[in-house]
Amino acid sequence: MSSTIEQLEAKRTSARQGGGDKRIAAQHAKGKLTARERLDVLLDQGSFEELDMFVEHNCIDFGMADQIYPGDGVVTGSGTINGRLVFVFSQDFTVFGGSLSERHAQKICKIMDMAMKVGAPVIGINDSGGARIQEGVASLGGYAEVFQRNVLASGVVPQLSLIMGPCAGGAVYSPAMTDFIFMVKDSSYMFVTGPDVVKTVTNEMVSQEELGGAVTHTTKSGVADVAFDDDIEALLAARDFVDFLPASNRQAPPERPTSDPWDRIEDSLDLLVPASAAQPYDMHELIRKTVDEGDFFEIQPTHAANIICGFGRIEGHTVGIVANQPTVLAGVLDINSSKKAARFVRFCDAFDIPIVTFVDVPGFLPGTAQEHSGIIKHGAKLLFAYAEATVPKLTVITRKAYGGAYDVMASKHLRGDLNYAWPTAEIAVMGAKGAVEIIFRGKTPEEIAERTAEYEARFANPFVAASKGFIDEVIMPHSTRRRVALGLRKLRGKVLENPWKKHDNIPL
Repeated sequence: MSSTIEQLEAKRTSARQGGGDKRIAAQHAKGKLTARERLDVLLDQGSFEELDMFVEHNCIDFGMADQIYPGDGVVTGSGTINGRLVFVFSQDFTVFGGSLSERHAQKICKIMDMAMKVGAPVIGINDSGGARIQEGVASLGGYAEVFQRNVLASGVVPQLSLIMGPCAGGAVYSPAMTDFIFMVKDSSYMFVTGPDVVKTVTNEMVSQEELGGAVTHTTKSGVADVAFDDDIEALLAARDFVDFLPASNRQAPPERPTSDPWDRIEDSLDLLVPASAAQPYDMHELIRKTVDEGDFFEIQPTHAANIICGFGRIEGHTVGIVANQPTVLAGVLDINSSKKAARFVRFCDAFDIPIVTFVDVPGFLPGTAQEHSGIIKHGAKLLFAYAEATVPKLTVITRKAYGGAYDVMASKHLRGDLNYAWPTAEIAVMGAKGAVEIIFRGKTPEEIAERTAEYEARFANPFVAASKGFIDEVIMPHSTRRRVALGLRKLRGKVLENPWKKHDNIPL
């Protein structure tokens, strides 16, 4: 018995050492934590329960039979975040560069299967050189097994990927199919083909960071959601983020008690919208003054910033917030903002998170670049997402709601439950000047000016829409939080089902 216990402790010690002190020191020298250190930061103290610590690879080619490390380059198991169960895997770059083998993949698949059975989020920490070349097609098969589970888990349990090192080739597709991706600046990157291949095929000279670094993917491509300065910042943010999400699609999002009064009045909001329709204002101010304690977790803040998406709470309950941002491109909808918001709306709908939409949108961005790149189909994604959603939908129009963009932004016609407008709202087919120049083409400048003033008096207000029932109530800006809180209370028991279908065919 004693010899068996000694053997057990020796194996545990070996597994915890990963690739050894030298490789751990190299990991630290890059400013990165080890796989186990990351789990220590991510999970509640003492809550981690490891599975498959002693799993070893089964490869005998290329001298691999002499290189055995318990755990095979990935730490898997479960733990809690603020007392709530999550399943985790953390790739260990100190063991074969974190490369994925057949057994490595089996470990990941096992915890994903368990998460699906019990209904708990999956958090993956990626730090891997890719497929383990020595195993050939077996490692590729391992990737496909993980991909399949990502797809089956989508919309069933939340999936969060933390990219904390290299993630290249086929490895990128697992994070890409998860719900959210966090990256770390200067130490993580994602790309299908690396700089050397790019240079060979296209003759382009590009660094890893420029090609697929955290800043690139959170600003240009939109592949990732948020970029953080280091591992610890990313892991602590993940703890906060998971607190907004339900454990699965079978459970309600968590409720956090708050001392913030539900009927708090914000008089400053009465002055938020400038007198000039051409002057911008920051929609973040409205969001932070509406949610509990100003706590708002924004998704993709530096990508398609003309639309804001993120999570907040009202009366302790999680809400998803979508808002046009007048300070960026006047808040217009374009290809990137439509895709960004559509994906966010669909996530909220999948996990029964109510959606609050703040609208100030002058329309869709015109131009050949947008049209030739498919703004019609991409804009339809957002329309489709809102129309399909059955969760409570509450909309507040603060200023402009013009043309088709009015329809798209959670209008009453797309089954919006409660649609409010501020007195400053302008709901029309287009702005007054453009409308008058079309209706009264050929008139003198004086007549155009007179007709413009007439059009503004007729349509630059919320009352025409309200008279048709398209707006449920014109509310004062200072009472926005109170009206939103009351509305969401009323909608908490909402039941709405779409017609039966195998699945829809969203315009991809």
